[in-house]
Amino acid sequence: MINFHRRQFLAGCANGALAVLLRGRIAGANTPADSGFTTRGVVLVPEDLTLADWPQRAKDAGLTTIGLHHQNSPQAVVQCVKSDVGQRFLEQCQKLGLEVEYELHAMKELLPRELFAKNPVMFRMDDQGQRVADFNCCVHSAPALQIICENSVEIGKVLRPTTSRYFYWGDDGRPWCQCPKCRELSPSEQALVIENRICRALREVDSKAQVAHLAYHNTLTPPVNVKPDQGVFLEFAPIKRRYDIPYEQQQDPKLAEGLPALDANLTVFPKDTAQVLEYWLDVSRFSRWKRPGVKLPWNKDVFLADVEAYRKRGIRHVTTFAAWIDADYQERFADLSFIQEYGQGLTSR
Repeated sequence: MINFHRRQFLAGCANGALAVLLRGRIAGANTPADSGFTTRGVVLVPEDLTLADWPQRAKDAGLTTIGLHHQNSPQAVVQCVKSDVGQRFLEQCQKLGLEVEYELHAMKELLPRELFAKNPVMFRMDDQGQRVADFNCCVHSAPALQIICENSVEIGKVLRPTTSRYFYWGDDGRPWCQCPKCRELSPSEQALVIENRICRALREVDSKAQVAHLAYHNTLTPPVNVKPDQGVFLEFAPIKRRYDIPYEQQQDPKLAEGLPALDANLTVFPKDTAQVLEYWLDVSRFSRWKRPGVKLPWNKDVFLADVEAYRKRGIRHVTTFAAWIDADYQERFADLSFIQEYGQGLTSR
């Protein structure tokens, strides 16, 4: 479970941040009745809040939701939310009627790596049959699942989304457990075991809680042997796709991330709650995660074709990473009109 010092830290954060976060609203409450999508969002990293008017830009573009993300550390987002910049951001979002969510690769904090010395069986087994504390966990370890659930609840007390949609992802594209029991489950099934348990735990403190199942990298293949609990929704993130031609035209078998993967997942997860997490505005991805970031290669025609492909599949929740669109990006490239075009493409029919 969360250690004493970490409890003190989270409790301290909660005094400032939680007061703002608990004034939440129902997801989609500010969505126009005739809009194309219930959720129209962007996902930012803490550094992007140097562009101080992001909430106003999002509102002006007709967006409903801003997510905060960090690749490896929920605590980095906690620290952001605790800061003066983070508090101003939350206050602006509340004033403008914007939802706030937190999309996190969280496993290393849900199951702290330092626990390996005490109980290595909680951690994954690699292909050589060794228990290792590098990534994810052993989903057949009852103590591991208990700790993960406890920490999910504790972190959620501070990073509490106004939509009651929680995003606790596994380690970023990393291997899952290969112990004799776990190897019978695919990576997506192992992830879903954890997501189901987290959802049950969160619903004890937030009755409306929903938890994302991230279909991404090695979890793209839909689960077969494990079924999603009520409240677990699909989040489809096609990071390996191209952005110079519409998604429906991409037939490269090497990508293995085409729309058939989404279609397959939609036979397992409900369409009405399924969300697409795209990369149309993700400067960090187009920069290969090396700063300084490049100018966004925005292609409105590809974007609009993609939107139609998702719409006709019944998707009503769409967001995109917009990482590294910050004050530095604005200073170097000035033009941010693609934010408005992105929002318009999600609100028009």
